[in-house]
Amino acid sequence: MPNIAVTTWSLEQTAPTDLLPAEPPQGDVRIRRAEVPSPEFSRYLYASVGGDILWTDRLSWTYAQWREHLERPGVETWVAYDRGTPAGYAELGPQDDGVVEIAYFGLIPAFRGRRIGGHLLSYGAARAWDLADRWPGLTDTKRVWLHTCSKDGEHAMDNYQRRGFKLFDTKVEEEAEAPTPGPWPGAYPA
Repeated sequence: MPNIAVTTWSLEQTAPTDLLPAEPPQGDVRIRRAEVPSPEFSRYLYASVGGDILWTDRLSWTYAQWREHLERPGVETWVAYDRGTPAGYAELGPQDDGVVEIAYFGLIPAFRGRRIGGHLLSYGAARAWDLADRWPGLTDTKRVWLHTCSKDGEHAMDNYQRRGFKLFDTKVEEEAEAPTPGPWPGAYPA
């Protein structure tokens, strides 16, 4: 397969007051923390949210790798539910010196375009800012950051900027074009 140019944008908030929350969507949308580390559930979310936008880096992880990652102090998974069904998630990952990365964020395709994403991102960013309140021993959050790329959904960058994230880095790299993995092989048409 040929190579494609992929642009990656890194964005940040440097104070809790940078967060510009979205209006909650209508209906029964709730956000809950998955408090029990579950490799099965986390892999389900990862594959279901990222399957059509080429998230592949964790697909080869073993059960032990998932468990080790999820049991790191401060790693949190916040899940949006629409009428009891998982709709998407935000994964927080603490780094050194009070930095928290929103490592993964997104919605399962059937739930996109329903105003759930802005609400989930607002909630996830707020939880990144108060992460140390739930994890004794972590440094208070001084910076929250994330990255998105040209393979992500068409509204991703706009959502991040509307929530108060500011661009701080842009990179363009060549990547081998790959088939869309879906949550299982062949789930999405080419």
